[in-house]
Amino acid sequence: MKLQSILAIYALFWTMSLFLVLPFGVRTPEEAGVERPAGHAESAPHSFSFARAAVRATVVSALLFGLFYLNYLYGWVRIESLEWARPPAG
Repeated sequence: MKLQSILAIYALFWTMSLFLVLPFGVRTPEEAGVERPAGHAESAPHSFSFARAAVRATVVSALLFGLFYLNYLYGWVRIESLEWARPPAG
């Protein structure tokens, strides 16, 4: 696999992982025990750290991409082994 392909696939895994980890660790002002600022929605997060979310996404995407790449190298799951990829029986 070319380096450009590896980077592009990893970027996709990282983006998907970011959306996966975004809801974890988010607390509303009520849950954090602070007063909600005027004009903010009740469901708005108390504080948000993109750096924390990015680190979490990096860890998750590294694990998922590692599994993907090992499957690419060793062929544990191939397209032929998937039920929906088989042609219908005649």
